Amino acid sequence: MTFVQQTDPARLLRTLVAPPIAPNLYPDLDSWLPIHQSLMAKAESSIEVSITTGLAADRAGWALASGYQAALRMLLPALPRDAMVAMCISEQGGNSPKAIESTLTRVADGQLLLTGCKRWTTLGPASSILLVAAREVSEAAAPKDQRARIRLVQIASDTPGVVLEQMPTLAFIPEVPHGQPRFEAVKVSGDALLPGDGYDRYVKPFRSCEDVLVSAALLAYLLNQARLRQWPHNWCERAISTLLSFASLSTLDPSAPATHLALAGTLASTGVLYEEANGLFSAGVQDEAAKRWTRDSALLKLAGPVRDQRATRAWERLQQGS
Repeated sequence: MTFVQQTDPARLLRTLVAPPIAPNLYPDLDSWLPIHQSLMAKAESSIEVSITTGLAADRAGWALASGYQAALRMLLPALPRDAMVAMCISEQGGNSPKAIESTLTRVADGQLLLTGCKRWTTLGPASSILLVAAREVSEAAAPKDQRARIRLVQIASDTPGVVLEQMPTLAFIPEVPHGQPRFEAVKVSGDALLPGDGYDRYVKPFRSCEDVLVSAALLAYLLNQARLRQWPHNWCERAISTLLSFASLSTLDPSAPATHLALAGTLASTGVLYEEANGLFSAGVQDEAAKRWTRDSALLKLAGPVRDQRATRAWERLQQGS
């Protein structure tokens, strides 16, 4: 069963205004996964996964993890619901096409060999399916001798030659593991290649999908905390409205410049809510959830410059008529 991207706004609104429930404690990924999988199995759309898991989470890390899984299904709705999936893009030099040095080399028997090393792969150590961005090259040419053509390949994490190493724990969201997958001449069949350009068709749109679905999950987490802590109704009302905006965005083309502009506006509204949440947490009871949010909120500042650049390029594309 694949996900659809349309969702019933009335159904979603009922979920958002339902009485808040104090979440159980989920100290590690193994304790959170059954909740995530149960809610994913019931959801009708990617945005519903993000919102229902965010409302159920006891910390920002699980909202991020589940929102990330929802974003992958927004990009690729046919991904199995019962599998953890990781997108493997970043390398030592970054995540631009020029920085991707992992290679897919065509060999004589028609197979492909995947070789390279990735870094900071979210949920990589826990994933059974890996989506790997790599240069497609011929056996006779060195990777830098030809223009990079990035392809995306889907492989099982237990494929011979795949080595999953865990990277150091981050200061924020430390519960969410990040991996450093290595690919040592991994044999890949041709049908594991996703169609089209891997960077333009998958990597770039995924950044928008991730912004929509992860942001929605984090805001849903905060909405549940807000209602449990009796934050002002005005904050909750704006959070509900913003979540419905994310639901609308989840139905749009994640590559379209108009979508990027609408997303920029919604993220700006979300940023205001985050800042207010920081103050409301600080003014309230300093329980473990409040302390975790103070620790994890540093995450929210990381993507700002990239999002600003995306909005600037969107305006340029619209002015050029593209």
